[in-house]
Amino acid sequence: MKLVKNATVYAPGALGTRDVLLGGGKILLVDRDIRVTGLPIETIDATGMILTPGLVDQHVHLTGAGGQQGFASMTPPVELSALVACGTTTVLGMLGTDGTTRSLQALHAKAAALEEEGLTAYMLTSYFAYPPVTLLGSVRNDLLFVDKVIGCKIAISDERASYPTAGELARLVADIHVAGMLSRKGGILHVHLGALDTRMGLLLELVEKYRVPVRRLSPTHVGRDEALFDEATRFARLGGMIDISTGGTRFDEPYRQVLRALRQGVPVDRITFSSDGNAGVVARDAGGNVTGYRVAPLDKNLEQVIKLITDGGLDPADAFALVTANPARNLSLPRKGRIVAGADADLCLFDERYALRDVFARGQRLMQEGVIIKKGNFEN
Repeated sequence: MKLVKNATVYAPGALGTRDVLLGGGKILLVDRDIRVTGLPIETIDATGMILTPGLVDQHVHLTGAGGQQGFASMTPPVELSALVACGTTTVLGMLGTDGTTRSLQALHAKAAALEEEGLTAYMLTSYFAYPPVTLLGSVRNDLLFVDKVIGCKIAISDERASYPTAGELARLVADIHVAGMLSRKGGILHVHLGALDTRMGLLLELVEKYRVPVRRLSPTHVGRDEALFDEATRFARLGGMIDISTGGTRFDEPYRQVLRALRQGVPVDRITFSSDGNAGVVARDAGGNVTGYRVAPLDKNLEQVIKLITDGGLDPADAFALVTANPARNLSLPRKGRIVAGADADLCLFDERYALRDVFARGQRLMQEGVIIKKGNFEN
């Protein structure tokens, strides 16, 4: 058992100074001045420090991505320490453009490996293309019978997509909707939005004409350009959740996109951040020539949350919700993203300047006083 004492708690709502008792991988109690006698317990003095839920990143290329400039531009798999270093304790893995050399079988194995190493990991079935590629013959079967699968991936408005019709997407969402209800997983269609001028037209048609359940649609990369972002805010005002990529192409810094959405009447609980971590990014010189490749970073979610607080003036409770409670709700993970009795003991402890000091995943300490103490099996 562990007892975190005297922390300023954002659950993500502001609770003030609280103690948090952990045991068996769960949060057992959140209260003032918790005292435990007669049991072995590790006490952590968090006086003057900030305690939040562990971060939830709902868009990461766990097995690598890229490949837009040939095989040599494909990125390597994610390592455990890179996730721990930025406070990510729950991660959703997916494929990207490539569903051939990158397989769903390998993605499932990587998610399972991260679980064994201490984090919580899920996956999406399929990739950019339509019809979907699956593990068990259909999206419905994958959701029902594969423990890690909690949704499906597809791309629209992108030259690399398969140009699905609204009717095809509606039938796909119906499959996800039914499977989500039967499996009690929730179930989402996670939609990569590309740079074509069709933007979010298909998704708006699904909601306004076909009346599909808006909660099943999870568009990402909504900040690619201003016109797309304005359509995304319309989608959010219809009740949808919009996801701003912190590590990809954008028309403005992600934290400023959040402030813009709030000014346009989007409730803060309909916005999430995700990193697009481990995607392949092409580096170009001033003349547009390719000079090399880099891996999209995993730490931009936390960076942008801190900027929202320090530069944007947003309340910390609202800022941290973008990477805790909001994505957990979007993915239908009731034990994630909150500090409440019964939730998983996933926690981040920050100093007063929001420097990350400690990370707990299911009660196991992975970072202590700024040092990662639990790495992957094959990390140096």
